[in-house]
Amino acid sequence: MIGILHDLFPGIFSLFVQDASVAYVRLFLIVFGFVLAYLGFKRTLEPLIMVPMGIGMIAINAGVLFMKGGGIGNIFLDPLVERPDQLVSIMQVNFLQPIYNFTFSNGLIACIIFFGIGSMSDIGFVLARPWASIVVAIFAELGSFITLVIGYKLGLPIGEAAAVGIIGGADGPMVLFTSLMLAPKLFVPISIIAYLYLSLTYAGYPYLIKLFIPRKYRGIPVEIKHVDVPKKQKFIFTVVMCGVLCILLPVAAPLIMSFFLGVAIREAEIEQYKALLDNTLLYASTLFLGLLLGILCDARTIMDPKVGLLILLGILSLAFSAIGGILGGWIVYWFTRGNFNPTIGIAGVSCVPTTAKLAQYASREANPGVMILPIALGANICGVIVTAIATGVFISTVNLVK
Repeated sequence: MIGILHDLFPGIFSLFVQDASVAYVRLFLIVFGFVLAYLGFKRTLEPLIMVPMGIGMIAINAGVLFMKGGGIGNIFLDPLVERPDQLVSIMQVNFLQPIYNFTFSNGLIACIIFFGIGSMSDIGFVLARPWASIVVAIFAELGSFITLVIGYKLGLPIGEAAAVGIIGGADGPMVLFTSLMLAPKLFVPISIIAYLYLSLTYAGYPYLIKLFIPRKYRGIPVEIKHVDVPKKQKFIFTVVMCGVLCILLPVAAPLIMSFFLGVAIREAEIEQYKALLDNTLLYASTLFLGLLLGILCDARTIMDPKVGLLILLGILSLAFSAIGGILGGWIVYWFTRGNFNPTIGIAGVSCVPTTAKLAQYASREANPGVMILPIALGANICGVIVTAIATGVFISTVNLVK
């Protein structure tokens, strides 16, 4: 049992294995990083430097895990080479090769996109109905776990089954990151399938909503409590969540840090960085993501016999996640004695903001006066967080399956 917990939570267990002085300094730096980020938020210190520096300090000291060979390190710094000149000299610098080597092969492209998603996410939507949002998001991860089991039973290696299963989270950068970590030889077809299917959610999910939610329930008005959450509380919540998730799931720390740093920049109102993330970085990375995936999609890649199975599993993953999210919506509806619109459940599938908009469209079609979008966006953002947690769990635990 201790061995399983050791593999599940290396960030915590590493504190007890390291030299005591190092462990204490790590804890001090986590707290100190929080203080720096908060003082930047308060404008006591320069926010342009202190907010990213503080959150980086938290993530690097919380996201520690056991490396191959038994050493202790993290996936922020340990893969770096001190003298990259030889690496650069042997690399074929040809058109998109540098972009591939420096952003795709290491998962950086997913982190850059997460910066942008975080800066566009208002954590206040989550805090308005936190428990409802969390429950819906957890159930909406159903497809990832069911597809993992089905793929493994159908003969896929556990890493490949987990990588295709995470398509159910409907989060493209997360799929890219997971497939690079667990199924690098199949990351191109898995990522292409994921992004194609995410584009098709607009077409398929409305039918699932109508199938599982009768019209009279889709039109249920929901009381939206306009909770005026102070930016200070939202910022503290963001930084604390970043630290907690990094220490629990250090293998996903780069994604977690990227998302929450984006949120923190938004809440700290660092407009220079927000404009950079919202516009330049997010759209530039999305452009090269689509272009690179298209260029990597040659006939030899698609002719891999596993691709047909991946296509089927991708459909199943997104379908089960939608059904799970709707089930979560019904459960919240029953627990609140009808004071919840079950259509919000589809927004737990973390395709931001597509599924939240689909929930609003479906409800407005049944009742033109209904407004559920703010609550749906809260479920949407929770879906991103839960999918990041699922990604960390998959990457941490696949090696436990013999």
